[in-house]
Amino acid sequence: MLVAGVDEAGRGCVIGPLVVAGIAVQAENLPLLVELGVKDSKLLTAKKRESLYPEIIKLTEKHHIIKLPPAQIDKVVLSVRTLHKLNRLEAQTMAKIIEILRPDEAYVDAADVLEHRFGNHVSECLKFKTKIISQHKADRTFPVVSAASIIAKVERDGEIAKLKIKYGDFGSGYLTDEKTMVFLKRLLDGNGDYPSCVRKSWKPAQRAKNEHGSTQLKLI
Repeated sequence: MLVAGVDEAGRGCVIGPLVVAGIAVQAENLPLLVELGVKDSKLLTAKKRESLYPEIIKLTEKHHIIKLPPAQIDKVVLSVRTLHKLNRLEAQTMAKIIEILRPDEAYVDAADVLEHRFGNHVSECLKFKTKIISQHKADRTFPVVSAASIIAKVERDGEIAKLKIKYGDFGSGYLTDEKTMVFLKRLLDGNGDYPSCVRKSWKPAQRAKNEHGSTQLKLI
């Protein structure tokens, strides 16, 4: 039996893509993931994640990664259609990955407050029937999802490293990071707008831009 795990990295970040990764493993190989020491990617160091990545790939039958750019995220976040927000985009993306993996069952980390609703959204997007197990913190409960979370995090870290080469150190990219907020304000001071790597729909980013605009008007 082929078992899949799907997870994302970078959902709450204001900079860079949202990365969704999925892996498919034969059921008899699932204990081997445990032996590798896979766990929720947030509980591992960057060095450990990078060392686990190729070992995980060796155990998979298939894997697939989709990177959603800020512009695509902004489009759904700013949409007036209630059912076409970020949760739905994430469910659709996970479904695309599951379509490629073609597992007998798939475990997904639920993005919705209602686990079953998120699972239903994934199922509705599929063109074939398979069992979907949708749970909060699935990356801590199911090793196959833990492994997918590691793949997603390593891929996203790679994208962030590229951006830092271009723009300099902007911290974690999360809005709770003061260094990130200082970076956003510096971008506005330089250009008056954000580059394509920034999720313009995030409210703190919008607020920083509005405050910058007000300051500029006062100076005129």
